[in-house]
Amino acid sequence: MLPTGKTFMEMTRYDHISPSDQFLKLPAPPLEKPYPGEGPFVPLPKPDTIIVPPLDLCKAIENRRSVRRYLRDPLSLDELAYLLLCTQGIVQVVDPFYTLRNVPSAGGRHSFETFLLINRVDGVKPGLYRYLSFSHRLLEMDTGPGIADRVMAACLGQAFVRNSAVTFLWACVVYRMAWRYAERAWRLVHLDAGHVGQNLYLAAEQIGCGTCAMGAFDDQQMADLLGIDGVDEFVIYCAAVGKSEGLKRRA
Repeated sequence: MLPTGKTFMEMTRYDHISPSDQFLKLPAPPLEKPYPGEGPFVPLPKPDTIIVPPLDLCKAIENRRSVRRYLRDPLSLDELAYLLLCTQGIVQVVDPFYTLRNVPSAGGRHSFETFLLINRVDGVKPGLYRYLSFSHRLLEMDTGPGIADRVMAACLGQAFVRNSAVTFLWACVVYRMAWRYAERAWRLVHLDAGHVGQNLYLAAEQIGCGTCAMGAFDDQQMADLLGIDGVDEFVIYCAAVGKSEGLKRRA
């Protein structure tokens, strides 16, 4: 029997791929998960009103580092909205088949839902939120005491999660990708995670923040926190963000 990793790579080769549900003419899954219509919601600044300082792309790439120590300065709501636009902002919707966003995704399927642990953002209560990309707003999920400690524990106790201004938690609705790509989807969603993470690093650099992406987390604890099943929807990647003294010195 092949080791797990080799089995995964073998069974997701095109030699083993089943006909996709798109090929079988089954209906496409929703491009966004349903959510409670009553909220509560936090509106975000409109994309065309957000102003961020200019930054040379080459400089941003060269300066990119994983940063685990953050200042106590909060992010502004504009800055948070900018990071969300850079990582999952929608440019065009071709319903029901795909969306074009500010980050690549195989076939435009964009199978991610963005959750946020907000610790320090001006005008937003600390807590757990979900970003609704189609309406560009936040859905409040849990602002009770101890939520930051619970997210940190799910990230295997990495203390910089609790000290961040905001930590991004990306969950993958894998059928949104598998509808088109069948078994190959399990490879593609991990590539998409890399695209999203790099966009976050570069956008954070522009607003004087440091980022640290994390692949180390307890899958079931994360699923329980977000109210997902951990199988058909699972956390695929996390990233902490906060104002950075080192980036201020380079500015």
